[in-house]
Amino acid sequence: MKLYDVIIVGGGAAGFFAAINIAEFNPKLKIAILERGKEGLQKVKVSGGGRCNVTHAEFVPSELVLNYPRGEKELLGPFHQFMTGDTIAWFEKRGVELKIEDDGRMFPVTDSSQTIIDCFLNEAKRHKIEILYGYTLKRITKNGIWDLETSHGNLSTKKLLLATGSNPKIWNSLEGLGHSILPPIPSLFTFNIKDDRIKTIPGVVALDVEVKVLQTDLWSEGPLLITHWGMSAPSILKLSAFGAIELAKLNYKFQIEINFIKRSFDDCVENLKVIKHELAKKSVLKASQFELPKRLWQQLVLASGMDNETRWADLNKQQLETLASQLTQAVFNVDGKSTFKEEFVTAGGIDLKEVNFKTFESRLHENLYFAGEILNIDAITGGFNFQNAWTGAYIAAKAISQ
Repeated sequence: MKLYDVIIVGGGAAGFFAAINIAEFNPKLKIAILERGKEGLQKVKVSGGGRCNVTHAEFVPSELVLNYPRGEKELLGPFHQFMTGDTIAWFEKRGVELKIEDDGRMFPVTDSSQTIIDCFLNEAKRHKIEILYGYTLKRITKNGIWDLETSHGNLSTKKLLLATGSNPKIWNSLEGLGHSILPPIPSLFTFNIKDDRIKTIPGVVALDVEVKVLQTDLWSEGPLLITHWGMSAPSILKLSAFGAIELAKLNYKFQIEINFIKRSFDDCVENLKVIKHELAKKSVLKASQFELPKRLWQQLVLASGMDNETRWADLNKQQLETLASQLTQAVFNVDGKSTFKEEFVTAGGIDLKEVNFKTFESRLHENLYFAGEILNIDAITGGFNFQNAWTGAYIAAKAISQ
């Protein structure tokens, strides 16, 4: 049986980041990464549309944690040890420069995830880290050290780090070792909506809306994208992440109310009265207001019972209120969800109470560590899930290497 000082199971972002940092902290250690696929770093490859959204330009730990529906409390301490600035410095030291986009997301200046993959593979090679592709972990047992039964025979290691993401088989193994697992549910998803108001306008973006899930306390704000199957973009994705558990209980059938202009109903009515006088002879349909995209404005006007012939001067009090209602209180029925298979994020995983967040070591078993999405931690879209992976992997690496 081959013995290692450290085995990392999972050749993704957290696994590679941990292995490289362990080797840097302690070059004497014999390290292996086990990856069940023919190649690793698949999520890195597809992240950010193939550009790899490495992190997010948020440099205050107490602000950064607000992007984690699960893990907010636990990550505050770790982010004081290693966070965005450290991530940027780590990559720059290895020749990978990052840039900040307008929405705060950070990418390599090359706009290619291959830059990050090459960096990791080159560093792993330089540090003589063994990468064992096509190795599926079948069983974990503890016998003073960790014994791993794999698809290519047995291996053993003094220290074990699991960075396997949302892998039910590994979670089952951990339950066998006494760990509690919170069942996985989708966390980042778009809403399926069939509605005449949006049927003909896929691709339209409303830049700043407020969305509420009716009969819950869930709400969010931000850009909204109308798609062929419903609605997406940050306002919806944020809602899906923070509402993951509640929306799963509703079986993804619920109603949302959208305020397209982020003004109160009364304020909107008053504004419309002013516009009615100013644009009296113009067609309501053609005179888009409140900086709304023209096609969206037209659909909301049609839904208010007006047509091409309706002029502003023709509107009575009831019609003004109906239009104000469509603009500020539009209700849509959500029937199901769509997930991004490549960038799939789940809520669920190892119960956070069973992890020591000073080291990312199991509280139940010595020399067993975790990093990344195997834990019950997830974030909204924008580079935050990767930042959790880098932080956990770095802190675990530091503890493992001592």
